[in-house]
Amino acid sequence: MIRRTAAGAAVLAIAAAALLTACGPSGSGSGAAPAKPDDAQVQQMQQAVDGAESAAAQADDDATKDN
Repeated sequence: MIRRTAAGAAVLAIAAAALLTACGPSGSGSGAAPAKPDDAQVQQMQQAVDGAESAAAQADDDATKDN
């Protein structure tokens, strides 16, 4: 019920944090532009976000059916 929704929200938060961390500026401090992520990395991150969103939606749907 609520645990499933909370678990889905946690998965979504973790995926979003991973996405933001991977796309953030480099810690070099030299002012250089961060490296451009390759297409495979972007696709992998998008799949993780999509999976988290799907899990959150399923948990929300399950919680609605339980009530």
